[in-house]
Amino acid sequence: MPKDKTENHEKIIVAAYDEFLTYGFNDASMRRIAEACEMSASGLYKHFPSKEEMFAALVEPAYEGLKQRFLEIAEKDIHKIDESFTEKSWEESDDSLWVIKYIYDNYQAFKLLVCRSQGTRFENYQHELATLSEKSTLQYMKELKKNGIKVKKHSAKELHLFVTMNVHAIFLIVEHDFTKKEALKYARNLDAYNIAGWEKLFLDK
Repeated sequence: MPKDKTENHEKIIVAAYDEFLTYGFNDASMRRIAEACEMSASGLYKHFPSKEEMFAALVEPAYEGLKQRFLEIAEKDIHKIDESFTEKSWEESDDSLWVIKYIYDNYQAFKLLVCRSQGTRFENYQHELATLSEKSTLQYMKELKKNGIKVKKHSAKELHLFVTMNVHAIFLIVEHDFTKKEALKYARNLDAYNIAGWEKLFLDK
């Protein structure tokens, strides 16, 4: 009797994760993954047409979910800006905290994304996220000005560097194997650090 396809698929996912985590994408072997699942390489390709599609199955849902949630929160933050906006409103931000909670809810996917995605279409994930952040920051500043709040000007190059540093600072927790407890403490400190910095840079008080 043939093995259940769902059972085989689950075995492949587990074996693929271990293989990519151990060897990275470039040096991962489809043959070793097939052997770990006690199946042929041709059987493996019935589930995934390529090594990159297999890697994508492990990281893409969590990564796309992060981008979607970021866009939703950024839009909500912009809509909160009105004539009642104050310094206190700025200080209520918890951008790093929600991202880090999301990362730890999907930790295996982000461990591969951060540490093992070189050679895949995901290797520039930090640049992609920084670009999203840069765009939303510009929209946020525009909305502040529309509501009569003075905002300092910075060059596009400077803004790009600021948001890139913020993105990189978040994913360092994965590179350095922080526990969830350590990461959440870091997130609160990072938010406090970022709020003070962004306020100093952009609010013309």
